[in-house]
Amino acid sequence: MSRFPQVWPSAVDHLRTMRPEAPTYYFSPETLARTARRFRSGFDGLVTFAVKANSERTVVENLVASGVTAFDVASPAEIDLVHAIAPGAALHYNNPVRSRAEIAHAVEAGVVSYAVDGMSELAKLIEQVPMGAEVAVRLALPVEGAAYHFGEKFGEAPEAAAVLLRAVAAAGFTPAMTFHPGTQCVSPAAWVHYIEVCGAVAEAAGVRLARLNVGGGFPADRGAGAPALEAIFEAIARSTAAVFGPNPPGLVCEPGRAMVADAFSLALRVKSVRACGSLFLNDGIYGALAEAPLMGTLQTMRVLAPDGSPRRGAPVARAIFGPTCDSVDVLPEKLPIPADVQEEDYLFFSGAGAYSTATATQFNGYGAADIVTIRGGGPL
Repeated sequence: MSRFPQVWPSAVDHLRTMRPEAPTYYFSPETLARTARRFRSGFDGLVTFAVKANSERTVVENLVASGVTAFDVASPAEIDLVHAIAPGAALHYNNPVRSRAEIAHAVEAGVVSYAVDGMSELAKLIEQVPMGAEVAVRLALPVEGAAYHFGEKFGEAPEAAAVLLRAVAAAGFTPAMTFHPGTQCVSPAAWVHYIEVCGAVAEAAGVRLARLNVGGGFPADRGAGAPALEAIFEAIARSTAAVFGPNPPGLVCEPGRAMVADAFSLALRVKSVRACGSLFLNDGIYGALAEAPLMGTLQTMRVLAPDGSPRRGAPVARAIFGPTCDSVDVLPEKLPIPADVQEEDYLFFSGAGAYSTATATQFNGYGAADIVTIRGGGPL
């Protein structure tokens, strides 16, 4: 999809004119560009985008147009997507477990940085990756502050990380470290603790880090208010200086959710208002709302009539079901829905750009959605 499709003045203009039957995302390139500027101006290092959060072509195109020159890729498909749009972009392959065929694909594509979290995975890199390439040891710690953690699946504890880092340097790779504090992490202290331990690991290994990737995990607004990204940026810069002194490693970050969430909103149509008060929508947890069972439903939601006007009835807590013929296709909590909601109204969710289009399935024939580009920086 081009970054120059038909552009509507607003989501409301499109809703009341087209009255879409399919789930519809509203994409604001201006919002995406503004968020990219926020990261590039506030973070003291290289800003990459974690493609897994939203792999729509228009997202990558607009980030490139906004000055993003590096991307965190986690699969051959993501490598190919970015390479087709921006052949000169730096590719960081930070999924630390790869098959030999995937490594060969990455080498052919010119990937410049790899993460690793085990001796067996390092051995596979040594077989194929040119010496001198950057290899970052992934650290895992039991820190708090995130919606859920990655440490059970990825990363080494400090002692094992030091051994692995020493082996990376001995193999002739450019040594680096990386970590991920956990998705939707709201605590700057999590980054501080990770950076302090990275410094201790490097010292124990006797290795000077060329770069330190402070991961993703940056939070987006899911209804509790705009997150304090600048406080996290400041904590990262301050702790890096304190730990590494006057000759620190270069910093890298890989926002996914925080970069793209606000750039998309989502309109789902009400298929049925049941006598018990529950609603059936044209999409659910097998589609755009796949994250709801893990993280809760987006709270930035309003109900619009087909003409785009807001429903203003007193809120009633209602169960919300998706369209599939599966009883588990239901949101994990009841939502406050205006009492005057009707069939063919729309539930309009802001901040829907992350892990929505990327994780939707086609189960039961549902899940396909349209993307409409809008002007301006607001969801409506």
